[in-house]
Amino acid sequence: MEIAIIAHDLKMELMTQFCIAYCGILSKHNLCATSVTAKYISEATGLQIERLLNGDQGGEQQIASRIAYNEIDVLLYFRDTRPSGNYDETEHELLRMCDMYNIPVATNIATAEVLIMALDRGDLDWREVMNPKSEYNRRHKQA
Repeated sequence: MEIAIIAHDLKMELMTQFCIAYCGILSKHNLCATSVTAKYISEATGLQIERLLNGDQGGEQQIASRIAYNEIDVLLYFRDTRPSGNYDETEHELLRMCDMYNIPVATNIATAEVLIMALDRGDLDWREVMNPKSEYNRRHKQA
């Protein structure tokens, strides 16, 4: 499975601790993350993570683009929950894309744990059929 990870600065430590706790499960999957998030997680866990651009330099848009091409199976997106008067169009668009393409998304640690445990049990294997880059589809193209 292809798992995308984003953590705003306020949630970076929480995301890192989450990835440490579930390193065994995450290591079985392909991971990509915005640059700083990838750096923190890979240094703490040793996980191989594709580093995208920083979130504010287009990393979130890169993930949104991959979602649009059905190349992401799960999004872990720990957002800054402090109230602000600003409307974040990029964040809204990213979550809209997940809804549009039926991408399971976790915006907090409780939901992330549910998704990771479901992933480990095989409950999200239906995503393999949807993702054109999945092993399932690569095998079927060769047949």
